[in-house]
Amino acid sequence: MRLSATILSLAIFMLAPLLQAQSASPLNLMPQPSSLTPSTGALPIDANFSITLTGYTEPRLDRAANRFLTQLRRQTGLLIDKAAPDSRDARKPTLIVHTDRASKEVQELGEDESYSLEVSPAGAKLNAANPLGILRGLQSFLQLVAITPDGFAAAAISIHDQPRFAWRGTMIDVSRHFIPLEVLKRNLDGMEAVKMNVFHWHLSENQGFRVESKRFPKLHEQGSDNLYYTQEQARDLIAYARDRGIRVVPEFDMPGHSTAWFVGYPELASGAGPYSIERKWGVFDPAMDPTNEKTYKFLDEIIGEMTKLFPDQYFHIGGDEVNGKEWDANRKIQQFKKSHNFKSNDELQAYFSQRVQKIVTKHGKSVVGWDEVFVPGVPKDIVIQSWRGQQSLAAAAQQSYHGILSNGYYLDLGWSAARHYAVDPMSGAAATLSDDQKTLILGGESCVWTEYMDPENIDSRIWPRNAAIAERLWSPQSVTDSASMYARLDVESARLASLGLTHRSNYRKMLQRIAGPATPEEFSALKTLADVVEPVKDYTREQTAAVEPTSQTPLNRIVDAVPLESDAGRHFSELVDKFLATSCHDASLATELRTQLTQWSQNDATYSQLAQKSFLAKEATATSHDLSTIGAAGLAALDAITNSKPLSSDQQSQLNTALTDAAKPKSQLLLMPVPSIKKLVNAASSANPCSSTTN
Repeated sequence: MRLSATILSLAIFMLAPLLQAQSASPLNLMPQPSSLTPSTGALPIDANFSITLTGYTEPRLDRAANRFLTQLRRQTGLLIDKAAPDSRDARKPTLIVHTDRASKEVQELGEDESYSLEVSPAGAKLNAANPLGILRGLQSFLQLVAITPDGFAAAAISIHDQPRFAWRGTMIDVSRHFIPLEVLKRNLDGMEAVKMNVFHWHLSENQGFRVESKRFPKLHEQGSDNLYYTQEQARDLIAYARDRGIRVVPEFDMPGHSTAWFVGYPELASGAGPYSIERKWGVFDPAMDPTNEKTYKFLDEIIGEMTKLFPDQYFHIGGDEVNGKEWDANRKIQQFKKSHNFKSNDELQAYFSQRVQKIVTKHGKSVVGWDEVFVPGVPKDIVIQSWRGQQSLAAAAQQSYHGILSNGYYLDLGWSAARHYAVDPMSGAAATLSDDQKTLILGGESCVWTEYMDPENIDSRIWPRNAAIAERLWSPQSVTDSASMYARLDVESARLASLGLTHRSNYRKMLQRIAGPATPEEFSALKTLADVVEPVKDYTREQTAAVEPTSQTPLNRIVDAVPLESDAGRHFSELVDKFLATSCHDASLATELRTQLTQWSQNDATYSQLAQKSFLAKEATATSHDLSTIGAAGLAALDAITNSKPLSSDQQSQLNTALTDAAKPKSQLLLMPVPSIKKLVNAASSANPCSSTTN
């Protein structure tokens, strides 16, 4: 059901979209709460704001209160006292926070994260069973704070909220490109802001083994290019995450994706070697030898060391994308398969997974693995992380396996927030499961694979789109209105930036580097172009590269700087749809379209000047030409519409040919306004009158 379907559904589920139309201070809650009742009035927020903690207290709650006040100061600029008064303070607190009891010492899957938040003009109360609920409720309060004609205020409201899924995670690959600790921490701040609760830390890969091992030091000394986290740094991050109600699940990928292991310990491999850290991207041949008992002895020791370092109950063993070439070429392994009556490499991998699962269990942990570990015979207590989709997730649940969905949530594919938002763990084949089987689906994780990400641009590859996935995993399944989502996402994006995330600020910095000593007009021309392009989608970037990329290729091009979703392109599309929905009769919309199209049509003249100064700008010369071409095409269509003189068939053919060419990726960039301008061209043709082009 869509939120905008009926007045009843708005009343029952989420009133924020309606309030946005009626109030100067809209409710920009994201994720949407499970239950929300607006009231009248608002709670003023001024420099006298204070918070007090009652009931159960602990240092983590004190730190949460201080973080809350710090963020409130950032959002408002008010000089709010840093100290959080206790219950003995003479002042009446603005926000009273009550916690019933402690949460688990080590955060567990399925712990209570519910909370209730009551805001009135006289004050606010936040109640939760444990600190996790308090952490979630504090973020909702921060989202309620908005500027009004009379000052800052939080809308009066009653919220009773709890997550739909217990597992709401983000996986960050730190192996293909190393991501420093401070970058991970600010992304944990972003996860806390949108109520995510699992950080899946992908720590080993063909390109690097990224955490210190005291038992096997050659793993990080020879397999990391000296880019790794010490164990003390790992403990620091785990504590940082716990303060924010986020579990840390480590992943050590095996038996494939493991070349970096073999640089220091080639005896683990199925091939003869020698091995070196992979510099390119893809699926490689090296894999652990699943027939060698020394492999399992080694894994027993390294898993034992890492399970002591990482306190979470879950331990991810990877298990994906073993191409089997080293196994097929190894005579000893083939003999082993024959003697054990294994007909395929899948059966051999199942044997490996069973052995590793027993090792992990021996050390007191539960196993998580990618889809490939879901083969006949795998132990029932393994959790399947599905990159293949709901069909795979449902098949696992039907055989009594727990699962989490990642298919549809791969942020590095460059999909729009709306496309991610439309994916639901309980849709497709999963929707047909029995009620008991549905309980086995724990939730989902967004995934961030870092072939084309580094510390400078990674935030823009995660945020703000990750907030849409966070809402999908927290809010009721009925919350599906993408227009409402985008309206709130724009606001949340600014809030995330105020936390220190760099998805906005580093975009401009990267463009400034591309521009070099450009004039203000030339930089403006670069930004005009950059604002309406996106990188090519899915995994086509490698296929369209002029030179095969490696881990040592600089990420300094326009394709690396621009966001994966163009806000300007989306807003232009919305503008065109609004114009067409009025049967092209809204003069103010026509003027707005004309202004934008004119800017694009004239942009190339200035951009060409910049391209003569910067080789990085010169790369996008053809795309710049295309932007001017589509701007001119849009103006021609708009003239035909406003003058009621339909385009001739020849004119329409010429414009559509130009638009088809402009739609082709160039320099690995896609020009996002093209489909909307095609709509204008169709509307300007006699065969397709304006009134019929709104779909």
